[in-house]
Amino acid sequence: MIKTGIDAMSFYVPHRYIGLESLAERHGIDPEKFSKGIGQEKIALPGHDEDIVTMAAEAAKPLIDKYGADGIDTVLFATETGIDQSKSAGIYVHRLLGLPANCRNVELKQACYSATPAIQLACGYVARKPDRRVLVIASDVARYELDSSGEPTQGAAAVAMLISADPRLVEIDPVSGCFTEDIMDFWRPNYRRTPLVDGKYSALRYLNALIEAWRDYQANGGLDYSEIARFCYHLPFSRMGEKAHRHLAKAAKTQVNMDQALPGMIYNRQIGNSYAASMYLALISTLDNSDMDLGGKAMGLFSYGSGAVAEFFAGRVVPGYRDHLFTERHRALIDEREQVDYEGYLKLWQAVDPGDGSERILPDEARGRYRLASINEHQRHYIDSAA
Repeated sequence: MIKTGIDAMSFYVPHRYIGLESLAERHGIDPEKFSKGIGQEKIALPGHDEDIVTMAAEAAKPLIDKYGADGIDTVLFATETGIDQSKSAGIYVHRLLGLPANCRNVELKQACYSATPAIQLACGYVARKPDRRVLVIASDVARYELDSSGEPTQGAAAVAMLISADPRLVEIDPVSGCFTEDIMDFWRPNYRRTPLVDGKYSALRYLNALIEAWRDYQANGGLDYSEIARFCYHLPFSRMGEKAHRHLAKAAKTQVNMDQALPGMIYNRQIGNSYAASMYLALISTLDNSDMDLGGKAMGLFSYGSGAVAEFFAGRVVPGYRDHLFTERHRALIDEREQVDYEGYLKLWQAVDPGDGSERILPDEARGRYRLASINEHQRHYIDSAA
């Protein structure tokens, strides 16, 4: 059988954030409600000239620079904060990165889950055509109403992954367990900028979906819990991952070891929720921040998207994987950010795209090379500032 999986992966996060202590002061509550209660410290904030396209291009550029674009004939863009009801955001990224013209390109949506079917589709494709590679990108901006219970769990980030045969990072096991149920725990109608969410209900359904997907994974011949060295979870907030890990250990009738999951939460605490990118950000965080060499070890991966679809699957870390990480870059992206106060946060949050098609020139604020320069006649114009 041809081995397929993640050959390389990289993330990008905007250069501004608000500390949750500022929101705590605004809400008149103890900051520990956020730092300990939900396990979050900061919210990544995109600028007016940044969106899912610019973040996606920034996340993917290091992969193209290091490994080239040869053999990439498919781009799968996973998001739940799409910018167009018709055109895939990946088409803009395709141009910005200078990818080959003979390339398929499509956008996938199912809340925070869609990057996982993108990877499964990509693995199936490269197993059939092992000389080809697929660029999978998950990019999202999590935004909730001001002063709402969801506000502290906002965030923004993009993760880019090259899927190939004989991967250098993580081999994806073909066995997986899935679960779907029709519920209304989180949703965003076309006419709303922010979602509607029942937080407590969503957390309960998340845990139920985890167990149902795990049982299906076991029924399909998946690894035993004891064979898995590290676990990565979808992280709407870090404390949810801790709850999930305890819940799964209980279902597996074993003692919980939180060290198996905590490395995956390090970046999330500093970035916030990134929807479709969240679980894969946890995967990068685990690879970047685990003290032990994970080469040859199995990792359990749980993906959840409200509404709801869930999947549990596993990957085996390839020996020598550390030579293909972007750890220093990732840490610099997080450490070299600018903090904004509450008023600065409001200005970023309240930016609204012109709905009447009038021209809007956007301020040059992004720290990366790609930016949304203007919107005119309902068309978004992205530029490469290095071109």
